[in-house]
Amino acid sequence: MKKIVVWRWIFFLVGVMILSLGISMTIKGQRLGVGPWDVLHIGLYRNFGLTIGTWGIITGFIIITATAVVLKQWPKVGTWLNMILTGLFIDLFNWLLPEFSSMTGQVIIFTLGVAVMAYGVGIYVAPNIGAGPRDSLMLIFVEKFGISVKVVRTTIEVIVAFTGWLLGGPVGIGTVIIALLIGQFVHYALPQCRKLLLRIIGEEDDQVLYLK
Repeated sequence: MKKIVVWRWIFFLVGVMILSLGISMTIKGQRLGVGPWDVLHIGLYRNFGLTIGTWGIITGFIIITATAVVLKQWPKVGTWLNMILTGLFIDLFNWLLPEFSSMTGQVIIFTLGVAVMAYGVGIYVAPNIGAGPRDSLMLIFVEKFGISVKVVRTTIEVIVAFTGWLLGGPVGIGTVIIALLIGQFVHYALPQCRKLLLRIIGEEDDQVLYLK
């Protein structure tokens, strides 16, 4: 049991780090646009200072608090860690990664970033330690109003991207690509990551990933 818990946490933490790396890679290719939430975070950063990662933490905290009030349920510790670590890692990778001045460089780093994001999500979601704050918000609307995940996610991301665009965030074809396709990429990445985790811990039944 201890081995299972340790590996679940390793996957979660590594996944959050990889997800953050992917986000930073798309930010480095922002001439194509960035993901809807990152449009908002960059817009807030350009208008009010702080850092992109800090705004990610602030918006995440607001969402977590709001969902906790609505659900009357305290989020998993993984949800809080996801919020904090993602913001910190984004700022770290934004500092470490070089700038890409050519359009070719931006296209390459953005495209690679989308793939890295998808596997980052797959790795951190596989151990079922806690969904990110934005995923939790989406699930509230799905459960409360019976609307499909696709409709809820698209609606939220359109509103968020539009708000970020009004604040000067970078919207482009990349924003559309991330909004429409990242879910499809995760659809393939998540089962692969879950199978890898089960193989490492020596289990075949994925119910061990839902143990508290």
